[in-house]
Amino acid sequence: QLVESGGGLVQAGGSLRLSCAVSGVDFNRNAMAWFRQTPGKQREFVAVIRSSGGTSYSDSVKDRFTISRDNAVDTVSLQMNDLKPEDTAVYFCKTGQTLAMVLSATMGYWGRGTQVTVSS
Repeated sequence: QLVESGGGLVQAGGSLRLSCAVSGVDFNRNAMAWFRQTPGKQREFVAVIRSSGGTSYSDSVKDRFTISRDNAVDTVSLQMNDLKPEDTAVYFCKTGQTLAMVLSATMGYWGRGTQVTVSS
């Protein structure tokens, strides 16, 4: 089970921190990722953190967003700074048994999502 929290309404230039509490999977061995989706569009990759701690980001959020994980409490977080109206979306936490599944926009295990709205 993956449960996201921390979404909300923020003005452009502001910050939000999303968290995802994970249970029922081998958290320490799994890569974790964040995706986002806007109405009428496919889910879009945002960031991934591997079990080793290595991270990757989409070009649209690089240098603004930071993904992190706390293996002691099975939680993955996404710190979002300098938010822009185009960051408005439902943000999903996800994992999978392989890195390929974690990076897939369709496969893997997903949370229900949390809404982030950035006003201009």
